[in-house]
Amino acid sequence: MKRSGFTLMEMLVVLAIIGVLAGIAYPVSRSMLGKARETACLTKLRSVGAGLQSYLQEHNNMMPELAQGRATKTDEQPVLETVLLPYLESAEAFHCPADQMEFEKTGCSYFWNSTQNGLHISKLAIFGIKDRPDKVPLIYDKEACHPNKVNFLYADMSSSNTFRTVVGN
Repeated sequence: MKRSGFTLMEMLVVLAIIGVLAGIAYPVSRSMLGKARETACLTKLRSVGAGLQSYLQEHNNMMPELAQGRATKTDEQPVLETVLLPYLESAEAFHCPADQMEFEKTGCSYFWNSTQNGLHISKLAIFGIKDRPDKVPLIYDKEACHPNKVNFLYADMSSSNTFRTVVGN
């Protein structure tokens, strides 16, 4: 008499294979999700850059004078999200999708590079190096919400998840 069905050993092998596949798929899917958030953040930085360009056109190409950031949404100081908001569609433009707490607390996921305050766009510099707008970071992530990376918006309005070194490039 022949029985139909699976033996206990066959079931255990199938469950082990499913477990191994799930163990491989989980980190890969988390990594892909992180990359998607990072890309969305870079896109948000580019849109903030477009708002900054509009601001510059109205203010004779002079950078705004902003505090680096604020501790809470109720702080009364000029910051990125208050000065550039009229040039963007909504306050959501300042929210990095990977940010879990800074946006809720302060209204912005990004810091402003206050060393560039009040400068004409032709006078921007970093570490004494001038005429390299592709090397001057203007806006960057407040928290380490992208594993081992920080997103930057540079003065040439490009965005990147790596700090562009001035020396050697």
